[in-house]
Amino acid sequence: MRAAPLSCVGLFEECDPAMRVSIKHETVSRGAIFKKTFYEVRVTVLLSHEEIQIVRQRNLLSTKLLDRRPANAKVDDRDSKFELLVKDVINGKTDCFLCATPSDAKRYEERMLDILSQLKLLISDNAETSDGIVVEF
Repeated sequence: MRAAPLSCVGLFEECDPAMRVSIKHETVSRGAIFKKTFYEVRVTVLLSHEEIQIVRQRNLLSTKLLDRRPANAKVDDRDSKFELLVKDVINGKTDCFLCATPSDAKRYEERMLDILSQLKLLISDNAETSDGIVVEF
């Protein structure tokens, strides 16, 4: 007899597979003549097959997760060029973002973890429709 996974508490509860997030920090140098050091944060998100299907069925691919601006952005670049969408992080795509300092990279990592936990809630909220309620006042 197989043992139940640790994430399943009750016998009839549905198991919710975990979203796997990998965050790596790297130091990179950019520039041909004047080398400048940036701190790159690489985020890879792996969703379960069910979560990917929910995102596609509910048309969540174009949902904006984050407005951001990398350290190497030019002044006249459009802000929409840098926004992070759901379609940018699903299916194991790696999102790379440049920060000016190690502190900025750590804060960006914290923001990404918060946003990805909100994405997990958004996906679970969109899994099923509500049965509705009756309220009397």
